[in-house]
Amino acid sequence: MIPVLSVVTATVLGLMVGVEFAVAFVINPILLRLPAGASLEARADGGRMLGRAMPFWYIGSLVLIAALTAVTWGTPTAALSLVAAALLAVSIIMSVALLVPINNRSVTWTADDHPADWREQQQRWDRLHYARVAIIVTAFVLLLVATAR
Repeated sequence: MIPVLSVVTATVLGLMVGVEFAVAFVINPILLRLPAGASLEARADGGRMLGRAMPFWYIGSLVLIAALTAVTWGTPTAALSLVAAALLAVSIIMSVALLVPINNRSVTWTADDHPADWREQQQRWDRLHYARVAIIVTAFVLLLVATAR
């Protein structure tokens, strides 16, 4: 059971990390260079789509890591996966407190109706997202090290 749980957890978290990494370092830099209308529309659409999926993905990943921690309790795997779970919990708190409010505003923006500081708000979201990506990449690496033991 532990090997299957380890593979499922690593796969789910790894795919999530990959999506978030791509958003941070590929998609959003491209979108930020587009003209205002296209950039706003694309980021709003992406924010709506990922805004629906990511909460389940983050919580699901945390539940899987917590389950792995529980079934391996008392081993080095549990210690590392516990730290990974704590980091993922920090990323969730960070998301809800800092990123979601910006995202909730930006998903309503259009080419004709947006604040004057829209680029600055999107750049702030991007900076916070870079920090979140660093946290979840660290959690993913710890999970991989834990499951490789």
